[in-house]
Amino acid sequence: MAKASYYTFTASFITLGVALLAYLWYTIGQRRGAGRYGTFFTVNGALLLTTSLGLRWFASGHAPYSNQFEFSLSFAWGTIASYLYLEHRFRLRSLGFIAVTIAFGMLAYASTLPSRIDPLISALQNNAMLTTHVAMAIISYGTFACGFAAGVLYLINRKGTISFLPAPEVLDEIGHKAVMIGFPAQAMLLILGALWANVAWGAYWSWDPKETAALFTWLIYGVYLHARAQRHWRGVRAASLLILGFGAVMFTFYGNYFLGGLHTYSGL
Repeated sequence: MAKASYYTFTASFITLGVALLAYLWYTIGQRRGAGRYGTFFTVNGALLLTTSLGLRWFASGHAPYSNQFEFSLSFAWGTIASYLYLEHRFRLRSLGFIAVTIAFGMLAYASTLPSRIDPLISALQNNAMLTTHVAMAIISYGTFACGFAAGVLYLINRKGTISFLPAPEVLDEIGHKAVMIGFPAQAMLLILGALWANVAWGAYWSWDPKETAALFTWLIYGVYLHARAQRHWRGVRAASLLILGFGAVMFTFYGNYFLGGLHTYSGL
């Protein structure tokens, strides 16, 4: 099962690479047919990645969220799933070039990591918490990645002069929609993490670098939502916050490598 999981991961990696090229051709080359191919390969890449994660879950006996390799795959899956939802919701494909690039990059990074399945250490031997806590991270990180994509495209086309990119108003709305999904998921991530920390380590909050970075990320997106609702922030300022927020996501994801802390053992 573990080998089959890795083979389907590799197939997903290749398939998403093809999808990325198709979205690039669609966006830059302005080939409408290429967009359909991009969606086709992205959907199939998502199915292959789902199969890979499912086989790994079956082989290990627990949710595939216990190390950096597994969470990198899950991060990519969350990004793809969020993008496909937004593509369907807003009927556009230009976001795919950046969103799929992020997912493809996560899989490329995962390919450099050990893929072995090790027994869970004692702190992680809580299947319910492992599954729900990290599932919230997958939702929030995936939607924040799509919000970042919308923010980048907004800054590129903020004057609305690039005809092959979505209108700035549409990109602004996509970014807001993504955060409206990701923000409560990030809140649940923090709450469940605190409950799990009390069980595993005897304290709800320890100012561990990983949990502090996750809280800081949540606060950035809270500022974004507050500024948009109360101060009517739109446009460049809102897009800049979306980019800053995703920078915090990536710092949270990688920060344990150089900051240490209680999460170092798992890479989560």
